[in-house]
Amino acid sequence: MPARRFDRLRVRSVRRAAEIPQSDVAQGVGVGDSTVAGWELGSSVPDQEKLPALARVLGRPLDELFPRGGPPDLTDLRCDAGLYRKETAAVIGMKSDGPVAGAEGGVRRLKDRYVAPLADAYGVTAEDLLRAQERSFSKHSGGEEASAEDAPEDAPRTLAEKITLMLERSYPAGTAPGDAEIAAAVNAHAGAEVTSAAEIESLRTGRSEDAAPVVLEGLASFLGVTRMYFEPDEEVVRQVYEGLRLMGAAKQGKVGRVRARGVRAEGLPAGVLSILNDLATELEKADPEADTK
Repeated sequence: MPARRFDRLRVRSVRRAAEIPQSDVAQGVGVGDSTVAGWELGSSVPDQEKLPALARVLGRPLDELFPRGGPPDLTDLRCDAGLYRKETAAVIGMKSDGPVAGAEGGVRRLKDRYVAPLADAYGVTAEDLLRAQERSFSKHSGGEEASAEDAPEDAPRTLAEKITLMLERSYPAGTAPGDAEIAAAVNAHAGAEVTSAAEIESLRTGRSEDAAPVVLEGLASFLGVTRMYFEPDEEVVRQVYEGLRLMGAAKQGKVGRVRARGVRAEGLPAGVLSILNDLATELEKADPEADTK
């Protein structure tokens, strides 16, 4: 959606008419005096996140002083709340703003548990937030969310490609976190020193493809994706296949034998098993005599 329009001449005119010194504006917005002067001179423009505070200091409604054409998307709602994206991590109770970044970028929708706290922080209803989310997805997919069948042939396959894709899609150019910041987040997630900036750089650049499971789990949490995202395609297929075999065996009282054949302890997540169980139930309804072996 269009960003709010900043008109430096209007801001200067409103400030002067209200007899508010630039220093008072700077203090109210949380920037230096020279920054406000630069805004009015046209040498720089304020971040969209600064506009709500600027409107409050100048005593004007946000929509009146900085109009925007069209309804807001998720980025607009966050900026209108005066929040930088990195601040949303605390709002949703995460160490990373990856889930919000992914939703704003039209990569993956917010989990249900994030909707209410974000709506409260943005000062909107949950319904307003979800509508804004759909606008974010429409903006980034040309009006229609891409389906799995539409995935490009050059979809990321290596660990380095997957990390790079998530960083590029989740952060505007020049704002992606550095290797040290990512390493710190992974270590915080693990509760121990399990990686370093040098190791993250090696994984990100493809010099190394060998990452411990705890590191991949931390990366997944930081980037707001599931752990399975980093599994090779053939491994994902294998786990789904093993899950189906496990379900079939469970119905025949042969779970022990299937486990002995190699379903790992860290295999299919509970959510995936739930989906598979639902699928099995639907298949049984369609064909009660079907052999699930």
